[in-house]
Amino acid sequence: MNGVEELHAAFRDTSDFVSHPIQIGDDCVTLLYLNSLVDTTFANEHIGQNIHPLPGQGGPILTPLPDLHEAITAILSGNIVVFFESSSTAYVANGGGSENRTIQAAENESIIRGPRDSFVESLSVNLSLIRRRFPDTGLKVQMSILGRRSKTKVALVFVDGIVNPTILQEVQSRLATVDIDEVLDCGTIEQWIQDSWYSPFPQAQYTELPVRVVSALGEGRVVIIVDGSPSALIVPITFSMLFQAPDDYFERWIFGSAIRAIRFLGALIALVLPSLYIALVSFHPGMIPTQLTLSIAASRAQVPFPSILEALMMETTLEMLREAGMRLPKVMGQTIGIVGGLVIGQSAVEAGIVSPVMVIVVGITAISSFLVPAYNGAIAIRLLRFPLMILASTLGLLGVILGILAVAAHLISLKSFGINYFSPFAPYRPSDWKDIIIRAPLTNQTERPEILHPLDRVRMNLRKRKKGW
Repeated sequence: MNGVEELHAAFRDTSDFVSHPIQIGDDCVTLLYLNSLVDTTFANEHIGQNIHPLPGQGGPILTPLPDLHEAITAILSGNIVVFFESSSTAYVANGGGSENRTIQAAENESIIRGPRDSFVESLSVNLSLIRRRFPDTGLKVQMSILGRRSKTKVALVFVDGIVNPTILQEVQSRLATVDIDEVLDCGTIEQWIQDSWYSPFPQAQYTELPVRVVSALGEGRVVIIVDGSPSALIVPITFSMLFQAPDDYFERWIFGSAIRAIRFLGALIALVLPSLYIALVSFHPGMIPTQLTLSIAASRAQVPFPSILEALMMETTLEMLREAGMRLPKVMGQTIGIVGGLVIGQSAVEAGIVSPVMVIVVGITAISSFLVPAYNGAIAIRLLRFPLMILASTLGLLGVILGILAVAAHLISLKSFGINYFSPFAPYRPSDWKDIIIRAPLTNQTERPEILHPLDRVRMNLRKRKKGW
């Protein structure tokens, strides 16, 4: 059995498999490819009509293939395998590529000031977006194939001379353990290589913004890009990165710091406010001002449920509306989210099912949760709200305090690829506090994060800055 027959056998019962013989002089050349992955016009005109009897001379660039397995992989990757009847060697040629989505503005990470282009589903396009912003020979890309059946290309990107070799080796070793049938998105990689599978907090950050990836690479982090995924994975990360957005660095430091402080405050409100309300109303009404206590009591006079049931009903309804709004078409989803919330809230108050104060508390909590830029970080805070409410309904303020301490203890013990997740809060690192709650002026951030132990700490030279600027 020759190579052409072996490939026919490998791709039997495959309707989009094409075997196209061409007579060139005294030699017969066979082109084999999948027309669902290859531009057929390109294959016929550029390859078929311009191919030279001697491969590599005067025709398309052909690369020899060592064995049948490589030929099958080449076809499945969207290339054209060329067989010369006079030679026992198979060659591979570019198949012209398939259709890719054009580069557009990011949909899930809004930017007011700064670059708006986002990643697409093509690995080569995504790498080009990074290299154009980081034209340095230190930028390294290591390619691997993951997925027993999907054969997905995965790129490991880092900056040689900045990234700590220990962190890089840890990421490489974890990627090498990935043994799964399909790798369809970077989320699959994230779930496989993360430190703690049972933690609600993300230990890797995904982004669709090339500018954010370049910033992470410059700090000494490692980026994982999966072919077919419009997002890149940044590792390792810390808890404070969940509250950072590109706008913080493109605006003046005063504005960026104020907005970031509001995000931290919003996260605290989203986590604690419902449970704090339940604890005060149910166990500690004496801690509320008298006039406010009377107003709350009057608004709850006709409500037949305790405050915990009120809160659980409203929070669950809100999460259902939020999920419904995400899954519906964009215009309809916005209508469901706004109109649904108003109608259900007003109807629940008029029916005496919940009190107006509870609607206000739930509304403020929902708005506060939207302030967290990282979607997976916001989900973690939203989920932790529910056990805190249950603790508040059983133990009052003591339950709230115990719940907050449990969350803090978990964050302190958590790690991301060997890096302390809650750093620089714990362990305390004063040098890294310049870019946490307050974003210090650009000229003060002369060094890369100490927690990453980069090989090159200095990232800014202030000696060239003129005095008096």
